[in-house]
Amino acid sequence: MNQSQLKKISINCANKIIAERIFLEPYKHLVLDNFLPIDLAEKCLSSFPTINDSIWEHENDNDIEVKSRTTWTSEFDIPDNIIDAVKILNGANLLKAFSEVFDIQKLLPDAYYTGGGLNIMQKGGLLGVHVDGNYHDASGLNRRLNALLYLNPKWDKDWGGELGLYDRDGKSLIKKIAPIFNRLVVFDTNDYSFHGIPTPLNFPLDESRKSIILYYYTKESRPANQSISEKPHSALWVKRSLKDKRGNSLRKKYE
Repeated sequence: MNQSQLKKISINCANKIIAERIFLEPYKHLVLDNFLPIDLAEKCLSSFPTINDSIWEHENDNDIEVKSRTTWTSEFDIPDNIIDAVKILNGANLLKAFSEVFDIQKLLPDAYYTGGGLNIMQKGGLLGVHVDGNYHDASGLNRRLNALLYLNPKWDKDWGGELGLYDRDGKSLIKKIAPIFNRLVVFDTNDYSFHGIPTPLNFPLDESRKSIILYYYTKESRPANQSISEKPHSALWVKRSLKDKRGNSLRKKYE
């Protein structure tokens, strides 16, 4: 799409976000259906790499994480059409809209593309209940928001794969969000925003759960009531007693 078209879409998407209801429990989040124009959403789906593409990094920790994600190193690694969606999601119009509705000022995207990207899960895939890492090594910024755009036009509730939002202890499921096509989910990520997909997917063998995931940051630290520690940590998993994959509660580099 040309710049004029993308600018118009960006403005429309920002207006949708501002007008959308924000849920406060178990933590701030929005769920916005029909986010992109249908033709752009379909182009993103058609450009989504197959599971055999070399772009994927496969993660397999049987009890907490079975999925694949892209290994982007810059915007030049992002497939055609999907780059248009990323431009919109990382652009100034949406950053301002996210700042307004989540009351988080001076949001920045990940210009280094060291987090987020494309995610794909197949039958048996899962993501244990966890809170995300709080620190961005490449920039020294603090992580504040997650945005997920789902690209699953044939999704059926019997397949599973809903995103679960949990209470402040990560023990009780509060809400499930279906990963339906062209649905945008944005949520406040902090040390108490537990989420996950802990039940293995029951997708057909010829289907997969697809999403675009982007993260947003601020120079300012998270509020004290959202932080277990101001020191950097990686994702902390409920099944690992709130430790990361290496068994640490803080990043060793920053202890």
